[in-house]
Amino acid sequence: MNTGVFTRGLRGVLVSSLLTSACWFIGPANAADDAKMDAEVLKHFTKMVQTDTADPPGSEKPLTDYLAEVLKAEGIASQTFAVKGQEHRPNLVARLKGSGKKKPLLIMAHTDVVNVDPKKWKHPPFSAHREDGYIYGRGTVDDKDNLVAALMTLIDLKRRNVPLDRDVILLAEAGEEGSTQFGIEFMVAEHLKEIESEFCIAEGGNVSREGGKVKFASVQTLEKIPRAIALKATGVAGHGSVPLKTNAIARISGAIARVADWQAPLKLNETTAAYFERLASISNPEDAARFRAVLKPESAEGKAAFQYFLEKDPFHASVLHTSLSPNIVDGGYRVNVIPSEATATIDTRVFPDEDPEWLLREVRKVVNDPAIEVGWAPRNVRPAGTSRLNTEAFRVIEAQLKKHYQAVVLPTMSTGATDMAYLRAKGIQCYGVGVAMDKEDGPLGFGAHSDQERVVENELYKFVKFHIDTVEELSKAK
Repeated sequence: MNTGVFTRGLRGVLVSSLLTSACWFIGPANAADDAKMDAEVLKHFTKMVQTDTADPPGSEKPLTDYLAEVLKAEGIASQTFAVKGQEHRPNLVARLKGSGKKKPLLIMAHTDVVNVDPKKWKHPPFSAHREDGYIYGRGTVDDKDNLVAALMTLIDLKRRNVPLDRDVILLAEAGEEGSTQFGIEFMVAEHLKEIESEFCIAEGGNVSREGGKVKFASVQTLEKIPRAIALKATGVAGHGSVPLKTNAIARISGAIARVADWQAPLKLNETTAAYFERLASISNPEDAARFRAVLKPESAEGKAAFQYFLEKDPFHASVLHTSLSPNIVDGGYRVNVIPSEATATIDTRVFPDEDPEWLLREVRKVVNDPAIEVGWAPRNVRPAGTSRLNTEAFRVIEAQLKKHYQAVVLPTMSTGATDMAYLRAKGIQCYGVGVAMDKEDGPLGFGAHSDQERVVENELYKFVKFHIDTVEELSKAK
């Protein structure tokens, strides 16, 4: 039952006189209060999207100031923390106090968004333009959907004075889109006590729709760790009219091909095993057979399914092994000069429990060329960590997703990276959720980081209510 801001959680009305014992009953949803909440969500969300927080260059302060003002008007105090000299990139922390019977719950979202090329947008990227049931703008699904949900959750719990067994902490962080030294890294290193918690709910999951109908819900429980491997070939420089066997371009090309063709061992973990098992239960027989086959990844059937994924479904292939993708090649400066040096950079996504030094040794064996150096390239490497499925937080999130979306819940390992990695490394159990999105939107250019990023307006409102109910159920006094 989804009721509004002022009545959410009210489960009964007094129907007897003061002279008789009280009797409570469950009442119908109040559509008027739901409409009020939706209007308030739209107001704050519009302001968030219209505030340009593109990173780079990175300037989250105007939006952080707005959040602080909104919270203050509700009687909720907040603090901001920023790297010295980077006060235009603050992180906001607000807290609702609980009884302390349980450890705190952190709800986290980032205020920055990736930068834009306005010429490629049909609607201005910071307009929050509404059309045909969608809201368009940078950040609508990454990550201002989670930001408005976190804000409304704190406001709603405070207005209703919900008794809490946990502190509920809001972290609106800067720099997630490539400048984590100003955001989560800084907060974990310098102000961990302000956000220390048992559980964290942030971005990383979503509800998947196809043809307008919900197919399943995903909850991110762990993620691959991004690294970069550098290949550097050296040879003798010379005139292009006299080809040399030591040509650095030729050597690096061969090495790139060998690395791209190599496959790390297939493996499963608690999350991916549950993911494929549950996905099989809602798939057509042909797909279900493949998903079940990879539950034994070293079997002939498992390897055959993996090869199918490599060609037809690369996401599921990536979920099954540490991946390497050659993405940058640099070498040469004139058509008639044989260069003495050529380099390549390999985007590497490592399983959280895998030894990265083992991987580097394996890549050196694969390259198998003494004229090529193999080493780590500079990159913002997140720490490894995982979240379990047998926790109170996952059980509550799963129950609320089933209640609000009537969906099978798939725990997922992200192939990309989120800031939850820094918290998991500190022992905080983190779970990624998100708004319902259409499977068709990504290929059509309407997804996160796209030039026409958009969110389904009604799904935004539904996500906020799911978020409030999840946090309340996990934190309220029992």
